[in-house]
Amino acid sequence: MADKQRAMSEAVNIVDAKGGGERRLADQVYEKILTAIIQGDFPAGEKLPTEMVLCARFGVSRPVLRQALKQLKSDELIVSRQGSGSFVKRKPDGVVLNFSPVGSISDIQRTFEFRAAIESEAAALAAQRHSLEDLKRIKEALADLERCVKTGEVGAGADEAFHMAVCAASGNHYFENARSSMKSQIVLAMTLNRQLSLASPETRLLKVQEEHEQIYEAIRSGNPQAAYKAMRDHIESARRRVFDGVELGGSSDRQM
Repeated sequence: MADKQRAMSEAVNIVDAKGGGERRLADQVYEKILTAIIQGDFPAGEKLPTEMVLCARFGVSRPVLRQALKQLKSDELIVSRQGSGSFVKRKPDGVVLNFSPVGSISDIQRTFEFRAAIESEAAALAAQRHSLEDLKRIKEALADLERCVKTGEVGAGADEAFHMAVCAASGNHYFENARSSMKSQIVLAMTLNRQLSLASPETRLLKVQEEHEQIYEAIRSGNPQAAYKAMRDHIESARRRVFDGVELGGSSDRQM
């Protein structure tokens, strides 16, 4: 029985290791295709090479390539057309590569997914449980963010303070703990997003600030549904804003 259990455990470990390896390879291919799109090797509106060609180009299997393509679709960088293949939907701003450490973009996108799940619930609870002191803390962070918009500062620290204040107002310290465990990744993502916003028209930063204000007002008014939606919309919009750029057909996507 012990031998059988040990064999089963080893088999699980092999599968997990293989799966983890495939995910890491898929992340690498994801970033290579993203880089090719940004650099114009795969132009916006054009069809991507076939899977066979892409597999040969990047030296990976089809399952690995398909994981990468799935993430690119999720990030609205490519779109599939039945019977025609995959097409480039948008070309992100080239500064994405300048501001992002090599190998970090896929992790940044996963950070946004984590935050959307955790912080939306925290905002809903904050709307129900906040104290006057909690509201004051959130309002102060909001004012600091407003100052950063006016002075042209990146403001990642103020952004982080705002979101941590919302988690604290939930009355459940596990939200703060979960978020704190990923602080370095979260601040990196925030810094990237706000740097990209500074390099864009002022309307983009104003839109981000408007989203923060909507979160605050929903919490202040005690509306958990509105707070949940405002936070989730804000974080998902932040994820999409990382890849602002030229849409298929040449239209601008700056107001997402």
